[in-house]
Amino acid sequence: MTTDADQEQKPETFERAWQRNLWVCTFGSFTTIVAMTLLLPFLPLYVEQLGAQGHAAIVQWSGIAYGATFFSAALTAPLWGRLADRYGRKLMLIRASLGMAVAMSLIGMADSVWELVALRLLAGLLGGYASGSMVLVAAQTPRARTGWALGVLSSGIMAGNLVGPLVGGLLPPLIGIRATFFLAGGVIFLAFLATTTLIREERRPAAARAGGSGRVWSRIPDRRPILAMLATGTLLMVANMSIEPIITVYVAQFVPPAQVTLMAGVVMSAAALGGALSSARLGRLADRIGHWNVVILCLAIAALLLIPQAFVTTSWQLVGLRFLMGLALGGLLPSIASVIRHNAPEALTGTVLGYSVSAQYVGQVVGPLAGGFIGGHIGMRAVFLGTSVLMALGAAVNVMVAHGRRRDRVS
Repeated sequence: MTTDADQEQKPETFERAWQRNLWVCTFGSFTTIVAMTLLLPFLPLYVEQLGAQGHAAIVQWSGIAYGATFFSAALTAPLWGRLADRYGRKLMLIRASLGMAVAMSLIGMADSVWELVALRLLAGLLGGYASGSMVLVAAQTPRARTGWALGVLSSGIMAGNLVGPLVGGLLPPLIGIRATFFLAGGVIFLAFLATTTLIREERRPAAARAGGSGRVWSRIPDRRPILAMLATGTLLMVANMSIEPIITVYVAQFVPPAQVTLMAGVVMSAAALGGALSSARLGRLADRIGHWNVVILCLAIAALLLIPQAFVTTSWQLVGLRFLMGLALGGLLPSIASVIRHNAPEALTGTVLGYSVSAQYVGQVVGPLAGGFIGGHIGMRAVFLGTSVLMALGAAVNVMVAHGRRRDRVS
């Protein structure tokens, strides 16, 4: 027999559980993202140590090794999402954290560039902690707090992207490249222990667990919001990554040669810092005014901020504009996940969020490729202006889809 005290205690217990889940997932996502990005500053040095000779070979193998993780992660994200729907979200986080801990340690033991590439592929295959955290937090958080919770988690992810290269620049001179990978694996193992012991997942009905199988798209009543969010996720990463290939050359127009590398790093970090600072606040705002409204607002502001970036005359102007753009884009990740959560059936939440992660990885690949091609053949200003047009189109498409949904409801 359930007493009044039990009924009063249950909401409090659930409140503590979802908040503890959020902080553990944020810590785990931060550590795994740091591990995936810390090798950026020293990757060419490691590739050279493993046997690559000549500038062209070192650059080529560095690009292949870095992109390998995101390639395999993009292919497997929907699979892990579907398995999370069927067998449990916590189980997928345990798998990802243990797999990443092992993979990072093995990378520190590589003996050739082929082994490095293979192990980077393995890291992407076994990883997916951040995307799995999105699924668990979106599913376990009360709907009224979803935007804020996903904003906090997004802040941890963006902070990992910011801190990773900094750690990668500081540790190798102190402890060596291989020891840096071993240390990263050890920190991720701590995330594995925290995930295993501290995260609590609410049990779902057997029918909901079985619902993860079968055809996905035919079981979504209205696919327009989902498709709009997949496209928006791709646009987000294109906007963040399109200037990566040209930033050093672009900054070189405004600063002395000795300061080019430092200032390029500051410009790259500015957007990540802005996103980390704004994600939780914009997520909370989305809970109040609507997640779709925040998506449209963020896309429109980013489109406007990209225009003056094409006409800056000093490097600090570019740093300030990239920081403001990061503040605007910080609301997109939590809002995208929230819109998907509210429009996908409960049994398919993980699967659809997995597709969302894959769409974002597509943007991470397309952004640098398109930015490098346009910057080399048309001009660097065209990269900023072209990206601005894409973001404006994304905002317009989201307005039309949202308006169409409201019109159908009224009808």
